[in-house]
Amino acid sequence: MPSDTPTRPLPAIALVVTACAVLAGMDALGKHLLQHLPAAQVVWARYTFHTMLVALLFGPRHHHDFLRPTHPWLQLLRGLCLLGVTLGIYLALHRVPLGDATAILFLAPVLVTLLAGRWLGEPIRPLHWLALGLGLAGVLAVIRPGFRAFDPALLLPLGSALLLAVYFVLTRWLHGRDRTITTLFHTTVAGSLVLSLAAPLYWVPPQPGEWPLLAAMGLLGASGHLMLIRAFHLHQASALSPWLNAQVLAAALYGLWLFGEPLGLPFLIGASLIVAAGLLSHRASRRS
Repeated sequence: MPSDTPTRPLPAIALVVTACAVLAGMDALGKHLLQHLPAAQVVWARYTFHTMLVALLFGPRHHHDFLRPTHPWLQLLRGLCLLGVTLGIYLALHRVPLGDATAILFLAPVLVTLLAGRWLGEPIRPLHWLALGLGLAGVLAVIRPGFRAFDPALLLPLGSALLLAVYFVLTRWLHGRDRTITTLFHTTVAGSLVLSLAAPLYWVPPQPGEWPLLAAMGLLGASGHLMLIRAFHLHQASALSPWLNAQVLAAALYGLWLFGEPLGLPFLIGASLIVAAGLLSHRASRRS
C-alpha cells in the first residue's frame, strides 16, 4: 500500500489493543485445553471453527464471492505463516508460562517495522527506531535471558515471531487487493485443511464440556483477527507494530488470573517499557 494513503491512527490503535486482549484470552483458553488435548487438535479447533463461522456469517450476504481471492498464493502463504505461529506457541505452552511465550512472540513488531520499510516503502523515522528499541528492551526484561535456566521450548515462540512479522506485512500489503472478508476467511482456511487431513494422527476424543470451549476459540480468533485486519487497513504497519505488544500484558494477566503464573518486578518493568514504546510510536506517526 502506498505510504501516502490516508490513515486513521486512533481507531487503528484502539482496534489493535482490543484485538490483543481478545487473542490473549483465546490463548489462555487454549492453554487450559492443552491439559487434556494435543496442541494440533486445539489449533485445529481454533482454525476450523473460525473458518466455519466466517463462512456462515458472510457467505449468504456476499454470495460466497469472498471465497475467491485476487492473490490466492499470497493468501495461502499468509495463512500458512499464521499456522506456524499458532502451532509454535501452543507447543511451547506445555512448558512455559503464557506471558513468557507471548513476550517472545512479540519480538515480531521489531521485524514488522523492518519488513514494512523494505517491502511496503513505509517511512521509518528515528522515533520509530527508538520506540522499537524500547519495545525490545521491554520484551527482554520480561524473558530475562541469562538470569534463569534456558528452556529449549522458548525457541518455538522465537520462530513464531519471524512468521508473525511476515503475516502482518502480508496483511497490510493485501489491503486494497482483497476485501477484508476475503482476507479474514483465508486467514485460517489453509491451516484448517492441513490439520483436518492430519487429524487421524493426533485426535483425542474431547470431553462433552470441551466442545463449547473449542468452538469459543474459533469465535475469539475470528473476532481478534477481523479487528487486526481492519486496523492494518487503517494505518501503517510500522506505526501499529509496537502496540501489538499489548498482548504481552494481556497474556501475563490471564496467566496470573487463571494459572497462578506470578508477575514479578522484571515483568512490570518490561510492560512499562512496552507501553512507552507504543506511545512513542504513535507520536512519531503523528509527525509523519
